[in-house]
Amino acid sequence: MIQTQIKTSVKEPRITLVGAGPGDAELITIKGIKALQTADVVLYDALVNEELLEFAPAHATKVYVGKRSGDHSFSQENINKLMIDYALNYGHVVRLKGGDPFVFGRGYEELDHAADYSIPAQVIPGISSSIGVPGLQGIPVTHRGLSESFWVVTGTTSDGKVSADVYQAAKTKATVVVLMGIHKLAEIAEIFKNEGKNRLPVAVIQSGSTANEKVVVGVVDTIAEVAEENGISSPALIVFGEVVSLHPKFQPIREFYDIVAQE
Repeated sequence: MIQTQIKTSVKEPRITLVGAGPGDAELITIKGIKALQTADVVLYDALVNEELLEFAPAHATKVYVGKRSGDHSFSQENINKLMIDYALNYGHVVRLKGGDPFVFGRGYEELDHAADYSIPAQVIPGISSSIGVPGLQGIPVTHRGLSESFWVVTGTTSDGKVSADVYQAAKTKATVVVLMGIHKLAEIAEIFKNEGKNRLPVAVIQSGSTANEKVVVGVVDTIAEVAEENGISSPALIVFGEVVSLHPKFQPIREFYDIVAQE
């Protein structure tokens, strides 16, 4: 009697948090691509360019888990559970997140949750939209003579209010990049007005680095109106600071105020 022994291979569970960058699929890191190529499961957010899913193996399970302004298809708690369940049952889970996992991406919560189950996890950073999107527009977040530092703040907290950090940031001379604040733009601009920064240059960039990108520039006094006139909507970030004056679209605005000052 011949006995055959069937070997079953169980993959070791592991999790990789990958930053997908601001939107353009080509802005992900090579290390991020390599992680995708070995994925058994990809859990991806709404702001992730779905072209990146093509780098995952054909057998890999791809699961959309939402997470954007006005679209919370899955709560963070549910995402954490899915991440663990898939890792234990399938093997390598790539948690693909827009931008960088640790810049308002709640990446550490997921890393910490993996540790609770003793599942090995690593982080592959991504280009944060807070730096990458202004940079693609030729707006540096720091520039000698204009800005020695920059703040990255959330515009809206979990309770729907403007973050207290915006009030503090408005008092500085630093460049202030506001994420998740487009729906509070008028209110945030008012905070800067109260600090006497009515003519501070401002840029609003929608869907940065993608084919749907739209950019408007103005000053604190006018930016809410300009953004509304141009139909700017989420996802968008706001850049407050003298560095915005370097953008070509700001030159006519500068010339206007120079003429006004001479009258």
